[in-house]
Amino acid sequence: MAQLFTSAAPHVHSGDSVQKNMLFVILALLPAFAVSLIAFGWSALITTVISIAACVLTEWCITKFMLKRQPSLCDLSAVLTGLLLAFNLPSNLPWWMVVLGSIFAIGIGKMVFGGIGQNVFNPALVGRVFLLISFPAAMTTWPVAKGFATSYLDAETAATPLSYMKHAVIEHKQFELDSFVDSFLSCVPEHIMGGSLGEISALALLIGGIFLLCTRVISWHIPVSILGTVAVFTAILSACGIGSGPLTHLLTGGVMLGAIFMATDYVTSPMTAWGKIIFGVGIGVIVVVIRTWGAYPEGMSFAILIMNSVVPLLNRIAPKRFGEVVKK
Repeated sequence: MAQLFTSAAPHVHSGDSVQKNMLFVILALLPAFAVSLIAFGWSALITTVISIAACVLTEWCITKFMLKRQPSLCDLSAVLTGLLLAFNLPSNLPWWMVVLGSIFAIGIGKMVFGGIGQNVFNPALVGRVFLLISFPAAMTTWPVAKGFATSYLDAETAATPLSYMKHAVIEHKQFELDSFVDSFLSCVPEHIMGGSLGEISALALLIGGIFLLCTRVISWHIPVSILGTVAVFTAILSACGIGSGPLTHLLTGGVMLGAIFMATDYVTSPMTAWGKIIFGVGIGVIVVVIRTWGAYPEGMSFAILIMNSVVPLLNRIAPKRFGEVVKK
């Protein structure tokens, strides 16, 4: 008699594996990581290494000693979570805060639900929001990009474009970037705007996104719906004299990083095409609302986590099975 085996998502077919897809996402993040090294030097490397190591060790300990299961770190999911968490942090964040965020991301954001494939919320964003709420001053103190001359412990800090944008909205003014080329390329420290490790070069993130689309690790639905919604919504508001224009919103903060690498997480995003589009539109609307009228200058993390909670409902938007009788 044939036996049927079931497992939690993500369910990957066509010869792919979870390990392979995680590896492709890590490779896609390397251009942005290279830019962060150019911008922040050793501090970016230290923060990233600590985040990845803490995530891997936390998952190993919980799996081994609490869940009493054989640790399985070869799927690279813990490595990717650590990398994405680091991409959402300032490069000068104290090391113990990075460790604390990593423990929370894996322990509460992932393993408390049973491990990979069973978590409701994106683990890296759970860790990031925990740190933002717990240590708001440290999480909103951004170092000035000085390459490998950037100090990890005592870095010179400056405001980010999102901060200027938020103050402009409060004062009923409009803020636009001085140079869209610099913000798009971000290839030399003097031209790189402040921010977290993963949000300083739109070009590097787009290169990674194109790679993931070409390898079919992700589909276009979520990134395009998020970026399109942000562009259209901010264009309408800007025409009414509220907030900044679409390019300023798209090229600053975590919109690119979130749309391409965070919202497209297999486990916490919808399975159907229409579900993905609605998911992306919801994220785009929430981001613009928070950036324009909310207390925080950035809203990508909150928007994705809020829409993560709606995913079970969006997964009900599924095509009818062949031969299914529709009840009236």
